[in-house]
Amino acid sequence: MSDPVGDPIVVGTDGSAGAIGAVEWAAGHAGLRGAPLRVVHATDRLPYDGPRYPIPDCYDRLTPSGGQILDCAERVARDRWPGLEVTTELVEGRPGRVLRDQAAHAAEVVLGSHGAHGFPGMLLGSVGNHVAGHVAVPVVVVRPTPAEAMPEIVVGFDCSESSAPALAYAFEEARLRGYRLRIVCAWEPPVPYGAAVNLDEMRQAAEDYARGGLRPWRGGYADVKTELEVVRAHPVTALVEASSRAALLVVGSYGRNALAAAVLGSVSRSLLGHAHCPVAVVRRTRPRGGEPVVS
Repeated sequence: MSDPVGDPIVVGTDGSAGAIGAVEWAAGHAGLRGAPLRVVHATDRLPYDGPRYPIPDCYDRLTPSGGQILDCAERVARDRWPGLEVTTELVEGRPGRVLRDQAAHAAEVVLGSHGAHGFPGMLLGSVGNHVAGHVAVPVVVVRPTPAEAMPEIVVGFDCSESSAPALAYAFEEARLRGYRLRIVCAWEPPVPYGAAVNLDEMRQAAEDYARGGLRPWRGGYADVKTELEVVRAHPVTALVEASSRAALLVVGSYGRNALAAAVLGSVSRSLLGHAHCPVAVVRRTRPRGGEPVVS
């Protein structure tokens, strides 16, 4: 997988501790991928200035503060990865809309899980809902990595074709970082089910189906150590638990089949709110090189 030439990693910042963590993560990520980094700050006059009672020069008063926030973020990024190509941009507008517009010319969008006043905070509010799952590129929401985290990336796999973008992203991240990849496939028995249902046979069928779907991926990424974990649980429960020891959790923004469901409104949205590590939400985007064809 390779990012489109010239497309930067875009990270949003509001100067908060969570945003600084997102900038650090994005700088390291861009450095590993050999991509430029663009740091963006949105000045939203709406909380302070309304059309009925406008405040004169409201935007002009917000601009110096935004410039200071960007200068600080740029220093953080360069300290994290010396030599990284870093640009900054001050944009007027609602944070969620700004990041969605930025995503049109980005390889990826990164934001923090908590912010000072909604950017990149309000993860389950305006910004998160307007970005994750609604843009054509991966969106990474950064939160502190668990102290007990292993050099491991976790990806949710529901055995559907729509899992391909998330798998491609996870395999490439594991390869770049030299991490192990844990592939979690959650399944649940039909509800209601009776004595005639053999749960052991259902689990074995789920595992066989998952291994078959992963075969071309393992062949294409033979250098990546992988482990398949088939869990009888709801996908959210299984992935939140797995995230407690992971450096990154990767999930698709949609996809459904008989084994599990993964749609933004249920699984991905819940994981953004409850995962213990950074979360990458990946949906089908531009065709990427190296992605095997999964039938």
